[in-house]
Amino acid sequence: MTRLHETIETPLPIDEAFAFVADFANARLWDPGVASSERIDSGPVGVGSRYRLGVRMRGRVAPMEYRITTFEAPHRVVLHGEGSSVFAVDEIRFEPAGAGTRVDYTADIRLGGLLRLASPFAGGAFEKIAKDALGGMQRALDQRASTGDVVR
Repeated sequence: MTRLHETIETPLPIDEAFAFVADFANARLWDPGVASSERIDSGPVGVGSRYRLGVRMRGRVAPMEYRITTFEAPHRVVLHGEGSSVFAVDEIRFEPAGAGTRVDYTADIRLGGLLRLASPFAGGAFEKIAKDALGGMQRALDQRASTGDVVR
């Protein structure tokens, strides 16, 4: 298993940062490793909400499905993802930082099948993916803060 951990700070208020990031349909707007993201159920975002993502992996786009398993607005969301031989648990915590928000992102990624043999060598690649994702999240949240875009 590979564990990734990154923290960012944004001037966007906590309620807005949480609403934007917790709704994984927005993942394609901030994570360059996500080619597509959509909600596949209806109702308010919360425990049980499901998302289909197209994740860029080794030059192709692989499908993954995520489900929210913990939803403690506006402080914590946990999503479990599963795709072809990839399993992920993403825990995202939010806390006030002045007038803005500190976002603490931890992802546990486990490879299955034949990919599991590559696990010891995949750490560096996963770290780059995490840094790119958090960089994208930083830019998206900061842009929302500067333009006044509000997530509903």
